[in-house]
Amino acid sequence: MSSPRVRKIADRIQVLVAEMLERRIKDPRLGFVTVTDVRVSGDTQQATIFYTVLAGTGEGAQDDETALAGTAAALESAKGLIRSEVGKQLGMRHVPTLTFVADALPESARHLDEVLARAKALDEEVAARRIEAYAGEPDPYKKPRDAEEEAAEEAAAAADPAAPAEPLDPTDPDEV
Repeated sequence: MSSPRVRKIADRIQVLVAEMLERRIKDPRLGFVTVTDVRVSGDTQQATIFYTVLAGTGEGAQDDETALAGTAAALESAKGLIRSEVGKQLGMRHVPTLTFVADALPESARHLDEVLARAKALDEEVAARRIEAYAGEPDPYKKPRDAEEEAAEEAAAAADPAAPAEPLDPTDPDEV
């Protein structure tokens, strides 16, 4: 899809197929389908249509697989009708052959979400261990001292009888 013409054709096919699936195709096997992307070959002879299926109300993986299989079968059976409508709407001499492929993006996104959730849980566990194992004061940073604190320390030093009042004389053997 190097040329702008091919990209325009792919965008138009995506819109046409989505409209067809919404309005004209009435197959009961067809689930809630979203056309995520269309890729057209450079010679516009082949178009690959990527789709996702929103599963039913069930929570299990079996429901997802059943909905995906039913939708794939419905799309395969409606391929001729969709291709003829795309040909009419595009007005091209050679209509591209359509291939429907289930998009793997939702599964990849789900897997990435699980990996990120696991990493976040491990980070929180490491942070909790770091707080428990911290050896030292809760706040190891020095803070500026207030004038009141300095005055209180000077008063305590002056009242301390063990503190020498004047400097020691190194030549006097009794003071050393």
